[in-house]
Amino acid sequence: MGETPCVSLLKATKTPKYRARIVALKEGEDDYEQPLSPGARFFHEPGYNVYIIAQMGVKDPIDVDELKANIPIILDKYRCFSRLAVTDKNGNMRWVPTRVNVDDHVIVPKIDPNMESADKFVEDYISNLTGSCIEYSKPLWDVHILNTKTSNGQGTYVLRAHHSLGDGMSFINLLLSYSRQASDPKALPTLPVNKKSHHHTTRVTNFISFCMVVWNTLVALVLFVFTTMFLKDTETPMKASNGVEDRPRRIVTRSVSLDDIKVVKNAMDATVNDVIVGVIQAGFNRYLNRRFGENNKPVPENIRLRAMISYNMRASTNVEAPSSNAVNEHETWGYKVGYILLPFNVKYRSDPLDYVREARAIMERRKASLEPFATRFYAKLLIEKLFGMKVAGKLNRKVYYNTTFCFSNIPGPKQRICFLGQEVTYVAPSLYGIPSALMIHVVSYVDKVTFILSADEETIPDPQKLCDDLQQSLQHIKCSVLAKPCVEN
Repeated sequence: MGETPCVSLLKATKTPKYRARIVALKEGEDDYEQPLSPGARFFHEPGYNVYIIAQMGVKDPIDVDELKANIPIILDKYRCFSRLAVTDKNGNMRWVPTRVNVDDHVIVPKIDPNMESADKFVEDYISNLTGSCIEYSKPLWDVHILNTKTSNGQGTYVLRAHHSLGDGMSFINLLLSYSRQASDPKALPTLPVNKKSHHHTTRVTNFISFCMVVWNTLVALVLFVFTTMFLKDTETPMKASNGVEDRPRRIVTRSVSLDDIKVVKNAMDATVNDVIVGVIQAGFNRYLNRRFGENNKPVPENIRLRAMISYNMRASTNVEAPSSNAVNEHETWGYKVGYILLPFNVKYRSDPLDYVREARAIMERRKASLEPFATRFYAKLLIEKLFGMKVAGKLNRKVYYNTTFCFSNIPGPKQRICFLGQEVTYVAPSLYGIPSALMIHVVSYVDKVTFILSADEETIPDPQKLCDDLQQSLQHIKCSVLAKPCVEN
């Protein structure tokens, strides 16, 4: 059984050199060896060694033996977890199959039953993990089992995996495919679908709308290209300094009521995503006013503050039950995203509802464009036709350094779910190793929306206060709506 990993610098790990063949799973499986996709290769470039780290709370203590018994079943379907990332003599990287020793990947640390705060222990444990990396001598994932009673349940899974294995939606679908609705053990979970906010539903109804889509796409692409070269956000206390990708992070969560968000959504004819973006804008205004005030400085006028968003390019997000066949990784797994640069207006507004109105206007412009498709094409053009991986990797990191934070809004299951027979109380995915001081994931689950902040404490020493600002901003916006029952009419 594994032990708690020691801390090592993220940038220190190197991939093993490729030799003729690593251990094959079966005789004659040579076609299973594959080169890394350009998207996956990005995550092995210097300064961009990114890991997904996800918490999942369960109602009862976790049965470690049952988990170990199920892992080979999962590996048989998702074979990317049975591969090594290796480098050949020419510097090319390939996925090479190997046999997996489950005990090397399931970590069960010894826990003091008399600890003062189990919640603080889990938070500190995860923070410690964000300063370490997984050795390339084994597949790049592990699962940490923390069987201690917290405010969210009796046990906590902590899944850590290198981002080159797949994007966020890949991992969400893996989790949900092995889950069932708590109320119906035979039914798969379902995800909410908001067609109004989906880029794939961008419609061209006439010549004017066609021109608007073309124009918005062109403007977005030009701004993205400029950002890879020189266009920077305003220097604020939230802006990262050099070396941020190699520092440990503090990951904190805060849950709010989904009904509160829907009250605002319905009153203002907006989407849930519009409201969330408005809440973040208002929360950032509160946070920056406090941080600048600590140094007796006014908040600068006309702050340029943008989020880097990875946008899911899959045509479908349906949850599929696992079968006896391995997944078709070219279609359902891997790294299939485009990029969006989303501006956030953090000016003070006397009417809190203005933050949501502005967010709705910004999102409407994004929906009337093909920005993620254009930026994905631009990234592939840089890699395959113009400069190659090294230059493209540097430009990619520059986008993160020139913007302020990363943002992701992931719809979670509408029903309570059970994973391997255990009821899940919350799910909180995040990242570390990114060249940004702040990453905000927003995940819905049943009647809650959870903000997950991954913060560099050197830049943002008080991420819990930022959570307070987000929560209070939602309450102010909701109170403003209740005070004006006919907001838009």
